[in-house]
Amino acid sequence: MSDRGIADRLQGVFLPVTTPFDEVTGEVAPVAWRENLRRYAQEPIDGLVLFGSTGEGELLDDDEKARLTAFARDVVPSSIVLMAGASANSTRGTIVAARAMAAEGAEVLLIHPPGYFGPYLSPAAMADHFRAVADASPVPVLIYHMPKYTGVTLDAGLMGELVRHPNVIGLKDSSGDLKRFASYTDSCPPGKRLFVGNGTLLFAALELGGVGGILAIADFVPARCAELVAAFRAGEKTRAGALQETLAVVHKEIVAKHGPVGVKAAMDLLGWTGGPPRAPLQALDAKARAEVKRVLREAGVSLANAVEA
Repeated sequence: MSDRGIADRLQGVFLPVTTPFDEVTGEVAPVAWRENLRRYAQEPIDGLVLFGSTGEGELLDDDEKARLTAFARDVVPSSIVLMAGASANSTRGTIVAARAMAAEGAEVLLIHPPGYFGPYLSPAAMADHFRAVADASPVPVLIYHMPKYTGVTLDAGLMGELVRHPNVIGLKDSSGDLKRFASYTDSCPPGKRLFVGNGTLLFAALELGGVGGILAIADFVPARCAELVAAFRAGEKTRAGALQETLAVVHKEIVAKHGPVGVKAAMDLLGWTGGPPRAPLQALDAKARAEVKRVLREAGVSLANAVEA
């Protein structure tokens, strides 16, 4: 284990990894899972996130998540932070999931708001939920703001209040709203770790004081995302900005347009194991896959190891 504290290690490029499934049975594919993680560990990344939106976390059973977390802990070196999604629609269920993921080796837990009854929850009730989870979690919590999927928007005042809990280490904002991210940076106290979850906003988020990105686009171009962060840290903002322009196009045409299935298609084209999604999601058709390939080629991403479609 690194001798740096977990807060110090929460920065840079984190990959919200996909979950591979067997094409015939639809069960999780642990061999492909391990192989992807081993390869990611060779990339210039800082962390891996299991069972987020890109990882189809909402479509996985609790026992599948526990087994996959244990597999990941076996192959991911301690220099790379291992984070896991552990959300449920009840406070009780979220606490159970949090404890299970921590027991299998997750160092940080990504927790999104309970969406099903979200419209009925007052800010006070939402705060009570997150505080109860943070109180019970054996490891630090990172709040996951994803209104597109949860239907819940956390305003800056509430977010600033939530992250003041000693076991809430920061947040990931995937709203795609740069003004909202800026409001979070203003409302959160120093030392909290703010990640952006949108591949078009990494450069801007860093300028606003964010520590990095948890980016689906990094699942298939991790080195480019890491290069942007390195350029920014080195003061090479022109270069970082140019990298962001390229990444923004790829994000919009693959991640934003197609979600997890687009990410998996890009991975397959670049020699990773993306594979099929889990129902009710469906794999991209031939026309959409051809568009993904075109976008990658125009962005200068090598398809040398790709299987021709």
